[in-house]
Amino acid sequence: MPEPPVIQPGFPQPQLVEIDRIDRAALAAEADAGLRAPRATVSPKFLYDALGSRLFDAITELDEYYPTRTEAAIFARHGREIASEVRRTVAARQTLVDLGAGNCAKAQTLFPLLEPARYIAVDISAQHLEEALHGLQRRHPDVHLIGIGQDFASGLALPRGIVGDAPSLVFYPGSSIGNFAPDEALVLLRDIRALAAGGALLIGVDLAKDATLLEPAYDDPLGVTAAFNLNLLRNLNRLLDADFDPRQWRHIAFYDPGAGRIEMHLEAREPLRVNWPGASREFTRGERIHTENSYKWTLDGFGALLASAGFSGHRHWCDDAGWFAVFVAAG
Repeated sequence: MPEPPVIQPGFPQPQLVEIDRIDRAALAAEADAGLRAPRATVSPKFLYDALGSRLFDAITELDEYYPTRTEAAIFARHGREIASEVRRTVAARQTLVDLGAGNCAKAQTLFPLLEPARYIAVDISAQHLEEALHGLQRRHPDVHLIGIGQDFASGLALPRGIVGDAPSLVFYPGSSIGNFAPDEALVLLRDIRALAAGGALLIGVDLAKDATLLEPAYDDPLGVTAAFNLNLLRNLNRLLDADFDPRQWRHIAFYDPGAGRIEMHLEAREPLRVNWPGASREFTRGERIHTENSYKWTLDGFGALLASAGFSGHRHWCDDAGWFAVFVAAG
């Protein structure tokens, strides 16, 4: 990755910096390669076009989808204690880095507890952050706000001078770490530790549990998650000029206890052929496109992962049912 540019702080408007510009040709090439693979697979980032993002927001409101509300309940119940633990390594009025910030809503609820002087929101598109950051700036005019457009799944490196040398807090909520296989998660956590400069990581982690609890969260009876997954085909049609017909596919989600993960797939309902410029693929009935993984962790297993990434210690807080955990790890 080329060295990012130097960014000078500026007030009072939020700054927007795009490190990874959205390159439709590169995205199309990535999707094309995944569809041509012996076992077709498509990155979960292709789930999140404009409609996909709205559908995911709807998923978080479902009774079956426990992670969002459970994590929020942990912060509501233990927020002051969590903030006190953060303060052991990160002083007040320092930098808060929010990975996968989206609409910045989760981080905003922590502003009164963490009192950041600088807030850096990282998401795949800087433009996606713009509206949220302007609203946040009006409510918090004393906080320096920066939006960074970066696909950090392929490497986390922010512009020099943005974070500074003082210990900072990296916030990664929502159990998004589960989208990474354990070896990939280890690489990302090592990058986060370097970014925090001896500070801390505040991260939400979904815990291993019975499939009867996990599977409905990813295959709800209203079919919202199915619509979210099937919408990926519409996104591929636009990106590749392909001719997927979502009616020919069904949503599949299941827990693999051996791998410790939920898998999401799209399964062909019948033999079919999909065409896009320069390529085509025939799918047999029952053949699948793998669209997403969501790994579930034990408390000991995730603690060991943090240690392997170089964090010097950690504490965690859980809900009463033990479904979800929030970790603070010291760099």
